[in-house]
Amino acid sequence: MTRHPVKHDFPPSRVRRFLEPGPIVLVSSRWQGKTNIMTLGWHTVLEFTPSLVGLMISAGNHSFHMIRASRECVINLPTTELVDTVVGIGNCSGAQVDKFATFGLTAEPADAVGAPLIAECHAAFECRLFDDLMVDRYNFFVFEVVKAHVAAKPEHPETLHYTGDGVFLRSGAPLDKRALFRPEMLG
Repeated sequence: MTRHPVKHDFPPSRVRRFLEPGPIVLVSSRWQGKTNIMTLGWHTVLEFTPSLVGLMISAGNHSFHMIRASRECVINLPTTELVDTVVGIGNCSGAQVDKFATFGLTAEPADAVGAPLIAECHAAFECRLFDDLMVDRYNFFVFEVVKAHVAAKPEHPETLHYTGDGVFLRSGAPLDKRALFRPEMLG
């Protein structure tokens, strides 16, 4: 029988520690000949077909203006090997720093968008703006993934998950429960 954990009051402003939606990503952009990279943890899958992803990008972020103007970006998936780079990118502004040069990252051309892929990342998802109705009010962009690039190995990369206060969790070993799912629910 499952035991019930004892719970205590917790500050609502810190629930991100438990609810952060997915792995930390590096979002690359290009506008008027300049590139930038930002660290992002506030994203969510919204739909499978078309593949829609929502990103909350603060209006105070240099990337916000580049992405809003260009209407595209690349969502790059770093692994734990890049944790120091992920933190470094998040601690500086692309308005003053060329992040590709500063952090020794390789910009590769995308196939469908102008923003570059980051070669050192496990995966890269080229995105075009699909819906901007919530940008003015919530800084929430809805993108369609129009092209995806994923390394063949490892099948389940060790990704970073931010819990706040400078603490990351690593993704764990896969827990395969496919046998419990109805076939039409797998995907």
